[in-house]
Amino acid sequence: MLVRDRLPRLGLLGPAFIAAVAYVDPGNVATNVTAGSTFGYTLVWVVVMANIMAVVVQYLSAKLGMVTGQSLAEHMGERLPRGPRIAYWLQAEGIAVATDLAEVVGGAIALKLLFDLPLVVGAIITAAVAMVILRVGDMRGQSALERVIMGFLLLIAVGFMAGLFIDPPSAGPLAEGLIPQFEGSESVLLASGIIGATVMPHVIYLHSSLTTSRLGSRGDGHSVRQLLRATRTDVVLALLLAGMLNLSLLVVAATSLEGLDDTDTLEGVHRVVTSELGAGVALLFAVALLGSGLASTSVGSAAGAEVMHGLLGVRLPVLVRRVVTLIPALVVLVLGAEPSRALVVSQVVLSIGIPFALVPLVLLTSRRDLMGEYVNARGTTVAAWVVAAIVIALNASLLWLTFTG
Repeated sequence: MLVRDRLPRLGLLGPAFIAAVAYVDPGNVATNVTAGSTFGYTLVWVVVMANIMAVVVQYLSAKLGMVTGQSLAEHMGERLPRGPRIAYWLQAEGIAVATDLAEVVGGAIALKLLFDLPLVVGAIITAAVAMVILRVGDMRGQSALERVIMGFLLLIAVGFMAGLFIDPPSAGPLAEGLIPQFEGSESVLLASGIIGATVMPHVIYLHSSLTTSRLGSRGDGHSVRQLLRATRTDVVLALLLAGMLNLSLLVVAATSLEGLDDTDTLEGVHRVVTSELGAGVALLFAVALLGSGLASTSVGSAAGAEVMHGLLGVRLPVLVRRVVTLIPALVVLVLGAEPSRALVVSQVVLSIGIPFALVPLVLLTSRRDLMGEYVNARGTTVAAWVVAAIVIALNASLLWLTFTG
């Protein structure tokens, strides 16, 4: 077989990049910047670990959809009795609301930074633009949506990594950050938020639905094994990019913002970045934050719709779902809650929801009667269970430290 036949076609790449944009949403920005400005390089290891975990999880999700032709939500909908199925949907819907809160609020903050718009107005604009982005996928197909999302990822990359070139980090402290450690309960809270913002439960559901038609509409005669090889490449490339962006946010904050006042909010961070790194970097940061909010809330809406369809067999119009999930974000802003803190807390909620998506995913992809010859290898299953155990242990530690002080 020629080498070029062993390499995945570029046309087979894309679904993982849709998933990856949710990994650099405004919740990630708030959580990583807060972690870096508060604890320096202490939580670098959490970002790296979370990204490795995400690669394992998203590959399993993509494989489940591709091999079985059904999404994770559809599998759960078939297997759960009515009562547990509704309860499962309610927790998944709660995750969707927390996701949308982070993304819409982040977009609203970016519009305020760029155009001095009121937060509520910015939230409405963010939600409206997200609907337009989703319409691209409806009208032009998934491939068109993938290209749009990749464009947003490029924009986000330029904006969030600019600070690294203005004030590069020191290699020694950065390397020390790879050693697992915490500094009190607040650092555990942020670590949980980082994982919740990276291994995102709603994207676990969504990725499996993005690959259900790969063998048909876009397989072009490729075998399942060839498509899985392309999927591995897709996931690694997309999440490598997302991981670099998340790490750059924490590193820039640790290098340039640690110990400075007014870094506990994104608006404050923007002011400090302006004074420390210059107006140009601050502008790129705000533009990237806007792109992050717009792209990620589009992906979040698609994920919520997939979960509802898979578990309940119901498809609401995009406008209806958009309004329902927008309301909590508007309530938070109208009540005057501190937006950046709300972003961090929303990521902790996501972290708590991960086991509900991850445990069924591992169980299903480990079943030979369902996956056939593409069932998880023993090492893959072990790695996936380790991921689940780390998330559950981290959340248990978070609750213990929170209630015991």
